[in-house]
Amino acid sequence: MTHPGQLLKQRELYAGKELGQNFLSNPGTARLIVEKIELSKDTRVLEIGSGLGALTIPVAQTASHVTTVEKDSRLIPLLQQELDNENLKNVEIINKDIFKVDIKKIAKDKKLVVIGNLPYNISSQILIRLIEERSCIEKAFLMFQKELAKRIIAPPGGRDYSRLSAVVQYAADISFVAQIGPSSFFPRPDVDSTILKFNFFETKEFNKEQEKVLFNVIKAAFSKRRKTLKNSMTGGGELEFKKEFVVHALELAGIDAHRRAETLTVEEFKSLARAVLETS
Repeated sequence: MTHPGQLLKQRELYAGKELGQNFLSNPGTARLIVEKIELSKDTRVLEIGSGLGALTIPVAQTASHVTTVEKDSRLIPLLQQELDNENLKNVEIINKDIFKVDIKKIAKDKKLVVIGNLPYNISSQILIRLIEERSCIEKAFLMFQKELAKRIIAPPGGRDYSRLSAVVQYAADISFVAQIGPSSFFPRPDVDSTILKFNFFETKEFNKEQEKVLFNVIKAAFSKRRKTLKNSMTGGGELEFKKEFVVHALELAGIDAHRRAETLTVEEFKSLARAVLETS
């Protein structure tokens, strides 16, 4: 693995701050991640943000096939050069924004393993996109800013528990993999990073349209998180709830209207969404 600083210098390039680029530069960290993923010769991998190939190369050496999506066109020749140096032919590079990529088309008839050192500025949006496409994803190993990772895995009842926590915990079993310090990246970020593992599951209780209602209920509940549910949900989210409707739905779900969103479990949010669907 060539150090990213050296590769960039060769082409007189720089890490793009606007793209949130901090390239993995520690081969030991890359090896740790690959070991944790437990790849096999049958695994098809989708990598989000290949950068200069620090993860792409060791993953491709073990997996059946890697599709790597990289938005920054400046990096593609450098990445291809690194792949050629390792004689790796099982990597497809897509020079595109991940939000414009058809994940189902990449998966074909086999579920994907998704990996990524995600740009800090859009990592939560990428995670939501993966939840929406989880029918074709088996699991994901993703790197986040430490503070965001804390929010994702936070249990109900604390200040870290958020809309993102509830949505992600509805769709996946989440586990901590490793903490990565700033020295493993180039350029060095100002914060620590955390790798989380997501085992996605399809929920039978809600179809796609009902799931949208659930997500809007969660969004409305957290829209004014310092207020009680009957006040925070009024006019919040895309459903534009009226107070009488909110109070009735909470009563039907068996939830005290004076509670706050951060105290509700995922199961209680699901009960509330069912109540909203029943009374709509």
